[in-house]
Amino acid sequence: MSNQLVTIKDMIFNWVPVEIKTVRLKGGKMHKLIFKTIVIMTFIGFGLTSILNVAFAAQKKYKIGVTVIVSHPALEGVQKGFEQALKDAGLDVTYDYQNAQGDMATAHAIAQKFAQDDSFDLIHAIATPTAQAACKLIKDKPVVYDSVTDPVGAGLVKSFAPDGRNVTGLSDEWDIDLQISTYLQVVPTAKTWGTVYNAGDANSLKSISLTRAALEKRNLKLIEITVSSSNEVYAAAQSLAGRVDAIYISSDNIAVSAFEAITRVANQHKIPLFAGDTGSVARGAIMALGYNYYKTGYACAQLAIQILRDGKKPGDLASIRVADIEDILELHLSVINAKTQNVTLSDSLIQRAQKSGGKVYQ
Repeated sequence: MSNQLVTIKDMIFNWVPVEIKTVRLKGGKMHKLIFKTIVIMTFIGFGLTSILNVAFAAQKKYKIGVTVIVSHPALEGVQKGFEQALKDAGLDVTYDYQNAQGDMATAHAIAQKFAQDDSFDLIHAIATPTAQAACKLIKDKPVVYDSVTDPVGAGLVKSFAPDGRNVTGLSDEWDIDLQISTYLQVVPTAKTWGTVYNAGDANSLKSISLTRAALEKRNLKLIEITVSSSNEVYAAAQSLAGRVDAIYISSDNIAVSAFEAITRVANQHKIPLFAGDTGSVARGAIMALGYNYYKTGYACAQLAIQILRDGKKPGDLASIRVADIEDILELHLSVINAKTQNVTLSDSLIQRAQKSGGKVYQ
């Protein structure tokens, strides 16, 4: 670092105008030294500070607490993207991973643990319930929320603009109207749709309200079955058999964490199954028009980088809308699952999926 500073100082003298150099030389050694000091200190004030911040950040070891409501491929993708972004930024980070297993009491206990431990530099709160717990209990550390449908409605921030508090993050609200429009190309005669979700999750309530609106505008019906744990998902899905023409699973973390249970029912009763989480196609859905969650985690990490490396305050950073991220929406589909559930996928949809960068399971 000392050699780097000498080089920077020498560069400064080369930038000083000729007439100023003349004044410096006429002043003798004392004035020459003072002038050098003034120039260098001025440079430090206006430019070197940022260089030193980056160098310091690269050397410092950081500790980040990660709290997630449940584990499933989308949320795992979020954390992988987040970690890769910090690694690419040159930050040395260790992580403390905590999974609430779908239980809000556990989510609050995790948040309380993080709040009381001064060794954490930042908290990465994935999904609405865990983000709510973290924002409620942690006031003296940066909290970066991730994969939250409606952060304003959930009470995490007052608006998407810089909030002034210790919180910022990323909203992953889906375009559910576009999803339903796309899925109807596969099942145009489906009049009654079913869904399973946790009514205790603000994220899910928002998603279901958007789902209901998308179907109602097309004069279609939605049958809603609520659950409070993943153990209830199979029975909930079973209750839809014989009552619905198709099933759509939103961003509900409880339902997604037990997606295989819904797949068993859909396959057994030949009910077309659709999702918004692209990772659910590999687990039994026919199709999902959704975000690449590795990319959303990578994008959210840019906020953490600004906080840790650049010294910015969370409250000075606007929250991110994932829909504003370029090339984030992908169509994934499965010819195999479609055949199992007794529907056919058109060549145009397969081509659309391939063009979007999504996976096609043949």
